[in-house]
Amino acid sequence: MNAQECLHILRKIKDVSFATVDEKGLPQVRIIDVMLVENNKLYFCSARGKDFYKQLLKNSHVALCAMTKNYEMIRYSGKAKRLDNQKYWIDRIFKENPSMNNVYPKESRYILEAFCIEEGQLEYFNLSQEPIEREYFSIQQEVKKKGYFITDQCIQCGKCERLCPQQCIQDFQIQQNHCLHCGLCYENCPVQAIKGGIL
Repeated sequence: MNAQECLHILRKIKDVSFATVDEKGLPQVRIIDVMLVENNKLYFCSARGKDFYKQLLKNSHVALCAMTKNYEMIRYSGKAKRLDNQKYWIDRIFKENPSMNNVYPKESRYILEAFCIEEGQLEYFNLSQEPIEREYFSIQQEVKKKGYFITDQCIQCGKCERLCPQQCIQDFQIQQNHCLHCGLCYENCPVQAIKGGIL
């Protein structure tokens, strides 16, 4: 798995949840189609009359999430960029997604404007295998991984290993790619030797 493969999974799912914030700073989420993925860029569009469009112009930070039928989840957060040469991109999007012609026939398509996300953080989370699999990727940014880790304050009592639902703690080290981030080890460590945050 890599960043490009994650983006292609989002394109294959197509209908994904996009989150923005409104003028009051409250979260807003809706289903948006991933129209095109190429060169590590994800493309989508919105009509100028929609709140989604206005929120994108005011605050370009977006987060999106989707899950396959096989319980593979992709999360992506980054900045949405309004594209230049709008007519070219809208025509290209309609060529790649012909069903859009039924929604916005003929010239009405040009009420839409195209955006892309060309940098951000991706998380791949696969619940269909045992143990689960989690990976982090980044496009044009440093990879930021989150999770729990065992510090040198550990007394090696083994409680965390016995409690871990994925059995991903071995030799007092957490195998990050199998961790659920449930926090059970953190809550039950008798000497608070387990910390959480950016790794």
